[in-house]
Amino acid sequence: MTNAVPIRIAFLHTHPIQYMAPLYQYLNRQWEGCVTAFYFADYSIRGGADRGFGRRVQWDIDLLEGYEARFVRGAEARGEPARFLSIIVPWLWRDIRSGGIAALIVHGHTPAAMLLAAAAAKMSRIPVLMRCETHLGLRRSGLKRLLRRPFIGSLYRQFDAILAIGSANRAFYLAMGIPADRIFMMPYAVDNRRFIAASRLSASERSEIRASLGVGDDRPIILYAAKLQPRKRPDDLLRAAASLNKERVPFQLVMVGSGEMEPRLCAMARQLGLTNVRFIGFINQSAMPRYYGASDVFVLPSIDEPWGLAINEAMCAGLPIVASSELGCIPDLVRDRGNGYVFQAGNIAALADALRLLIANAQLRERMGKVSRDIIARWSYSECEVGLSVALAAVGIAVTRSSATSAAAN
Repeated sequence: MTNAVPIRIAFLHTHPIQYMAPLYQYLNRQWEGCVTAFYFADYSIRGGADRGFGRRVQWDIDLLEGYEARFVRGAEARGEPARFLSIIVPWLWRDIRSGGIAALIVHGHTPAAMLLAAAAAKMSRIPVLMRCETHLGLRRSGLKRLLRRPFIGSLYRQFDAILAIGSANRAFYLAMGIPADRIFMMPYAVDNRRFIAASRLSASERSEIRASLGVGDDRPIILYAAKLQPRKRPDDLLRAAASLNKERVPFQLVMVGSGEMEPRLCAMARQLGLTNVRFIGFINQSAMPRYYGASDVFVLPSIDEPWGLAINEAMCAGLPIVASSELGCIPDLVRDRGNGYVFQAGNIAALADALRLLIANAQLRERMGKVSRDIIARWSYSECEVGLSVALAAVGIAVTRSSATSAAAN
């Protein structure tokens, strides 16, 4: 027998996340206010050090409105977790068991507090669903690969259902021995509506932003927007740009983001004579769509990338994509020669070839950008809601859609 509302569907995260909070707001509107999120720390709200960005980060969109947010005791003193045992909160056991929760969704199995919460829910006969960002293409040591199926597979089989963020993620769970009928698709999506609306610029707005980036003519802007860290391979993009400059291909490269590689990349750009590259640093969430809207091509050359949500954002702005094959989002979002080009990570010549084709052909950029919009329109919070609803029904939890928002789509 299934339960009826009012119920609480709880999500568990280390901290409020700019990509997740809008999803909870959306679900809370659709499901008559039944969404709660538990957080171990509040550093993304108060502003705290982010290792990847190499600076303090405080997001400028509201990450707490529109759903119930509960901070675990001590959240105000915690920073970004660094190790498996970096967050252990024994009182979370009580919070989960006494919180009136009908189902718990945990994001990953680290830090240890995630597993503590899952155990508390299981002891209370609360269904627990797992959602994480891994796939088989991520680079792991031989020992980790050897131990992954017996240990990780055994752990994941303890969950009542698994929420796959995409095709590569689903393939990972299947390889770990999770039965197909316990895996449900809940796509990794961004706030499509916000990114689409905010990236639509008037001709004057687009010209103004382009001028601020050093482009006063019709040269295409190639945009990179990610942390400046080795795994993202921004140096590969600089080398590809230098190759294109030697051919006198006209373009402007814009590098958005900060991180440990920033000084080295700036020095590298000078050494390569890249006068057509701009490093503009960290850009917060509210302003980022305008940079997508002012650009012409988006590039992410990462290795070992679980997903790549910047690809979602760029597609909302109708940009063609150039991305490495190691991104987890590739099977679902990027069609080689459809809405962009996929190259082997680290192959700088192939990266330069893809950019050359797009820089030279405005009609190709327009056609591929339209395909990007078509694909991302079907990879939204609406699909997340459907997938999670089906997963919850499979574990005996029924959610009722709000009559006021039943026709809404992301």
